[in-house]
Amino acid sequence: MKTQLHLQDADGFYERLLDAHRGLTPEQSELLNARLILLLANQIGDARTLRDCIEAAARLP
Repeated sequence: MKTQLHLQDADGFYERLLDAHRGLTPEQSELLNARLILLLANQIGDARTLRDCIEAAARLP
């Protein structure tokens, strides 16, 4: 699992993510997040890496 910044154009990604949520209801925003998580998990594909990411995210404040 990569824990160091690995994104190309992290600021651009964050801006696009915020733009995608603009104007959505809280329910629509949650659905967008769920879809994005599943798409990204499919790109990763490795069960161990996904498990490690879930565990790491659960430990964050």
